[in-house]
Amino acid sequence: MRHYALLLPVATTLLTGLATAKPDDAPPAPAAPTATAAPSAKAAPEIAAGPGDDREKAPAPLAFAERLVLEPGRIQLTQATPTSMSFELHGEAQLRFRAATDLRLEPRIGAAPGTGATLGQSFYLYEWLRVRPVFRYKKDLEIVAEVDVPRGIALGDTTTHVSAAKDDYAELAFYGVEPRQLYLQYRLPFGLVRAGQQAAHWGSGILANDGDHATQFGDYRRGSLVERLLFATRPLGEDTPLVLAVAGDLVFKDARASLVGEIPDGVTPAEELGGADGAFNDPAELHGRDRAMQLVAAARWETKQATVGLYGVYRNQERDARSLERLTDFTEELEVGVIDFAGKVNAKLPGAAAFFFAEWELAYITGRTTYLRNVELLQRGEEEAIRAWGGSAKVGVVRVSGEGPRAFGDLVLAFEYGHASGDADPYDGVSRRFTFDQNYNVGLVLFDHVLAWKTARSATLAQDPEITFRPAPGIEFLPSEGAIFGASYVNPTVVVRPRRWLDLKGGVVVAQTTADFVDPFRAGAFGNYASYDGGDETAHDLGIELDLGADARIPLAPGLLMQTGVEGGVLFPGGAFDAADGTGLGTQYLVNAKLGAQF
Repeated sequence: MRHYALLLPVATTLLTGLATAKPDDAPPAPAAPTATAAPSAKAAPEIAAGPGDDREKAPAPLAFAERLVLEPGRIQLTQATPTSMSFELHGEAQLRFRAATDLRLEPRIGAAPGTGATLGQSFYLYEWLRVRPVFRYKKDLEIVAEVDVPRGIALGDTTTHVSAAKDDYAELAFYGVEPRQLYLQYRLPFGLVRAGQQAAHWGSGILANDGDHATQFGDYRRGSLVERLLFATRPLGEDTPLVLAVAGDLVFKDARASLVGEIPDGVTPAEELGGADGAFNDPAELHGRDRAMQLVAAARWETKQATVGLYGVYRNQERDARSLERLTDFTEELEVGVIDFAGKVNAKLPGAAAFFFAEWELAYITGRTTYLRNVELLQRGEEEAIRAWGGSAKVGVVRVSGEGPRAFGDLVLAFEYGHASGDADPYDGVSRRFTFDQNYNVGLVLFDHVLAWKTARSATLAQDPEITFRPAPGIEFLPSEGAIFGASYVNPTVVVRPRRWLDLKGGVVVAQTTADFVDPFRAGAFGNYASYDGGDETAHDLGIELDLGADARIPLAPGLLMQTGVEGGVLFPGGAFDAADGTGLGTQYLVNAKLGAQF
């Protein structure tokens, strides 16, 4: 199914911790923190009083910081010293208890009535421990590591017939290990060099997302991981706003490639549905054989009030494949270029302790691939074209209470709009579906739950040996994994903080598809252009979602903070989820209870 290769998480965080960043005690640029973000900047200096002057010092001027809008509760690194070495260990331990309506899904063809007609999962407990050791020698050398161990579903219900998803929760497995980062960073007089495995993030994170940025609702997982050699510099001088960066990547793991096996011991769709048939050409056998290379270049202009950046990515990806005859091998290829424009701005509102803020990211992908091809293209020896675009924009206002380092945003109002191009015809030779990174969360239910499992069930059924001897090329790219795809949405949100440690939050998601809502499995297997529920593909209304939640951050000791909270969402599905007989999808509920610690 060709339009699924569009979601190339073009792993490119170029400007995190750049070599020629300002000194540690300078005000930070208004960019999102990363796993190895520099320590918090000192507050602006107070007005000094003369000797013997007992006048009160003037308060520090009010300054914007991203924590005023979204407070992640992270424990920051201390400042590096110019004369000694240091070692710090930070991270987080998290538990999530999720309960949701057992989602209606398409049953397997020929299944007994009432069998396999739902996800089969109503609740589960998920946990992860992320550990991040950092060694520093003076201010020049850093060695950073990061690993999730363990990570997985510890108890609860398991899912049925969604094994095409990377995280299918089909079995209890709380002992997962995910190596994330291990790199060396060295500061030169004229720039910074970073080499090793790194988590990549750019802009708002709609394409390249490190899986380590907190969002208003929902949780992060996985992320874009690359073996990278990066050089960054401020060519106009250390205290100037222009930053340039170049990098070369070998993709370790992201949404569309994996250098290592994804399913070493798990169950593939073919095994789940039909048993291990040696004659069946199982696409899962090819997982973990991608060789994806990237060249990246970026420029960013950053000041206290604005950060604006532009980057381009060239990606070449290939893997070995087999035709129906086991001994006939060939190579699938993908070649794309990406241009991405992203930025953030803020401004103090006159006469008020408040700030206006805005951020945006707009990306366009173009290229070609043989990962996804229909029969006509194969017969003509032609490749699938890729043309997709998407973006998001957010504006808001935050009112500030308190002064200096104790200041916090006691009221945050924001409005976001997003758009991802869709693909109404999976077999016209052009892939138009644009998909955000799965860690860019909007709400809790529609994208992260309902569409994630509906696309996973579709991809699983498309690999049923009872239907096809060889699944369509690219079917493994069909599951959205919880990402926004082929849709536009509006998302107003509000956060009230009666205390610095307490967030009361709410949001609304209104969404519709940006093209006819076609299930590629139905279109390919039966020639039936219909939705994932078998209904009218021209019904674009995805529905309205309401979200509410509360989060608390409670300091327990220096360097130790407890996090707890609960959030819930209710989705009133639109006509896009109607079945062939007109039966609508019932109201969907989801609750996410949270308990964790930052250290």
